[in-house]
Amino acid sequence: MATKSKRKRVDLQELADDFRGLEPNDPGVWPLAPRVAVFVALLVVTVAAVWYFDWRDQVDTLERRQAEEVKLRADWMNKKRQTVNLKAYERQYEEAERQFGALLKQLPNKAEMDQLLADINQAGLGRGLLFELFKPGNESIREFYAELPIQISIVGAYHDIGEFVADAARMPRIVTLSNIEIDRLGEENLRLKARATTYRYLDEEELAAKRRADQAARKRR
Repeated sequence: MATKSKRKRVDLQELADDFRGLEPNDPGVWPLAPRVAVFVALLVVTVAAVWYFDWRDQVDTLERRQAEEVKLRADWMNKKRQTVNLKAYERQYEEAERQFGALLKQLPNKAEMDQLLADINQAGLGRGLLFELFKPGNESIREFYAELPIQISIVGAYHDIGEFVADAARMPRIVTLSNIEIDRLGEENLRLKARATTYRYLDEEELAAKRRADQAARKRR
């Protein structure tokens, strides 16, 4: 044990002696240990310099390209799914457009509103009902249509009032009843108070005026 310890101390001493008195202008005559140490140091410095000035940017670029590749793959898969489902989307759009057109046909234009009001009034008179009140209100402009509320008060038999409500629901134009109040008058008659609402679509001039009004409102905000 003592011999091995002594040999180790001698080796370390010799190694330290190798680094003493080196001639910087003639490294070729240096002992092996200093030459190896300088080579390793130069190698480390070179690798560090190359990493700092070149490889680091390349690694950053590679990571960005990998992230872009993931995003492009996701976009491609999304577009592929959309392409596969394009026909189904087109059929759904055509069906929605057809349904919208059918609903739009149930809305009268401005010129047809007077006839619709007359039809509602005639539906009540045809059932033998007495109109105590039939008062159209002010229109409310919506996205592409207008609502016209009508306050009504009618008197008649229970069965006749029920038939009038059914007639209003069967009209080719949309008519809804809300805020319904029913009072009994004697043994046979009832009084029905309600708000009937009908709708009409806006013509091109009205739509243009609404767009201008909306744009002006957004600018004021």
